[in-house]
Amino acid sequence: MNLMALALFSILASIAFEVRADIYQVVSANGSITLTNIYRTDRKQVRVARERAVANRVVAPTRALPTPPARRSRYGLIVAQAAFDYDLPAELLHAVIQTESNYDPVALSPKGAAGLMQLMPDTARDLGVRDVFDPTANVRGGARYLKRLMRQFDNDLSLALAAYNAGPGAVLAHGRAIPPYPETQRYVPSVLGHYQRLQAAGNRPR
Repeated sequence: MNLMALALFSILASIAFEVRADIYQVVSANGSITLTNIYRTDRKQVRVARERAVANRVVAPTRALPTPPARRSRYGLIVAQAAFDYDLPAELLHAVIQTESNYDPVALSPKGAAGLMQLMPDTARDLGVRDVFDPTANVRGGARYLKRLMRQFDNDLSLALAAYNAGPGAVLAHGRAIPPYPETQRYVPSVLGHYQRLQAAGNRPR
């Protein structure tokens, strides 16, 4: 290979793909799913995990994480606006966020649920959430989805939370009851517990 051909190959290779720390999902023609950190311009890819900002990675490992109230206050305005717009208690959205991601905006589950309210890729697309790692978009999408589930299950909060975790189809398949999945059986009481504690804290005299 002469030098000119080698240079042309290098240019084409740099255009075709770029190695990043982000994680992308590729769905093949037969439906199989592949995760890769190589972004290519010649095929359709969906980002499912984003590299944390450098500033977040250089924090000393011995530094303690902010307390839950501090993390909660960081997203207080976003949650309050979403709660108002979708007619939901702000304490409920905080309880879901605490249970789902513990206020980590770039949290990613093994199943692909992402962001503060752990939206699944299909759910995020259905809700019009383009960037699940954007806190505002994620919280608003999660609030909208939870409100939809509340309507579907006649404002039964336990069933709506079960559907948020396991999917509405699972709740319907089990006779409009909380599915007997260990994760869902733990999830619903966890959210309700956080919700009740936040409500009690908000009602205390100051």
